[in-house]
Amino acid sequence: MSHFLKRVLQADSPLFRTNLSLLEKITGNSGIDVRIIADVTHAAHRVMRRLNLDPADTTARELYMTLNSTVHSGLAEEVLINTDYVVYSIDGYPISFNMIDIIENVHHDLSFDSRSLTRGQRSLKGEIVTRYIEHDNTDDKTTKQLAQEAGLLNKGDIMSDQPISQTASNESDVPYVLAVGDIISDAFIKLSEDHAKVETDEQGYERVSFELGAKLPYDEVEIVKAVECSPNAAVSMTRLGLKTSLVSWIGDDETGDEMIKYLDEQRVGTSDIVVEAGKKSNYHYVLRYGADRTKLQKFEDYEYKWREPATKPDWLYLGVLGEKTWPLHESIMEYLKANPDIKLCFQPGMYHLMWGSAKLAEFYKRAEIVIMNREEAAQVTERSREDVAGLIEGLHEMGVTVAVVTDGPSGAYASTADEEVLFMPNYPDPQKPYDRTGAGDAFASTITAALALGETLETALTWAPINSMHVVQKMGAQAGLLSHDEILAYLADAPDWYHTTPLSEKQD
Repeated sequence: MSHFLKRVLQADSPLFRTNLSLLEKITGNSGIDVRIIADVTHAAHRVMRRLNLDPADTTARELYMTLNSTVHSGLAEEVLINTDYVVYSIDGYPISFNMIDIIENVHHDLSFDSRSLTRGQRSLKGEIVTRYIEHDNTDDKTTKQLAQEAGLLNKGDIMSDQPISQTASNESDVPYVLAVGDIISDAFIKLSEDHAKVETDEQGYERVSFELGAKLPYDEVEIVKAVECSPNAAVSMTRLGLKTSLVSWIGDDETGDEMIKYLDEQRVGTSDIVVEAGKKSNYHYVLRYGADRTKLQKFEDYEYKWREPATKPDWLYLGVLGEKTWPLHESIMEYLKANPDIKLCFQPGMYHLMWGSAKLAEFYKRAEIVIMNREEAAQVTERSREDVAGLIEGLHEMGVTVAVVTDGPSGAYASTADEEVLFMPNYPDPQKPYDRTGAGDAFASTITAALALGETLETALTWAPINSMHVVQKMGAQAGLLSHDEILAYLADAPDWYHTTPLSEKQD
């Protein structure tokens, strides 16, 4: 069985087969390697049949070209389900079913001989090691040593329920971020474009409409758990290698239980979440029309009392909170004053903007970084939307150390105090966006994570658009969030024009 795995992983360690055999013996010859191969083969055959290919009569080149065609046709998300670690061999040629590999093949127009296998092989190695570690007869130390010698695990990697590439080599050195904000679960309802339409009103706003009182069919509904600005940021930063925890408020209901379970699975700390007895958890509805969405939201009426976190964070990430949370904000500011070494990232939400910059002056003055879009920056600074340099100057004058202003499809702008404003273009989309939910949260959390990890502002600006690009390729705000290694892989393959430019040199 190790022959198959050695072939698809292109393993060159002389101990690969020997150490896999030793791992099997330790587990009592439980057949973990056999089950992995069976799972890979089953998933590959399922996808091939879905693409009208005969698994018994398809060449490696035919499979490669057909997988690439799913990106062009927009079927990749639908067809490539749970195939991250699937690398299948035909006639001795390994083919990756990992979506990132396939998108890279298409984006860079790679030939069959130059096809990408990196992400699929990495994921398969992680799956193999994880399954052996989770067996009752194994111990972590021996399994990791054998895996390292076999070339399945890099020296120093820490195993967890996340892929190896998403873990840090020394968690004691990892910055700890405490995200504070509301948490919700969303029901995404895809409207039928045959029964709904979008029109532009006299003020230039687009409005979705359908027949009032009718029984309208919808295309599909999907439930996305534990989202909103701060939970999205926590999951994003965890995948990028930081340690995170969430301060939020939920009810003692099934929805709340499911959200905590999900966050635990994502390795986001949940011990600081407040469960209020007799309350419901936030549950919102999102109407999808194409790649755009309209949200129907109602935030539950929690007490919102501040409770000092069990562990002091290095960063506090403040995101969306409800209308009745001003006393909570006052308590948060008192906590920040008592801990001046904690850095504040402020991503203002709707009520922050409604309260106005004067009421939130202390937060802007205290913020290490503030991220908002161009319209929001104009509202907060009371400056012209057309003057980007003026918007950022206004934020600095309010006390913000790093000011970031996003401009949708036009890119983003940022600077530190007294430094020139930088412009950063968006990373090119490999295909038409599937769902734009969470693109802003991915951008904000990624640039914050990069700065927390000690990267320069220039580097942080190159990371953030990549995560946003990938998020909009999947449903919801978190499914497309990338790991540190995955972002670096995209960055290595970026076009020549993908870099920061001083605003004074930007070509319109």
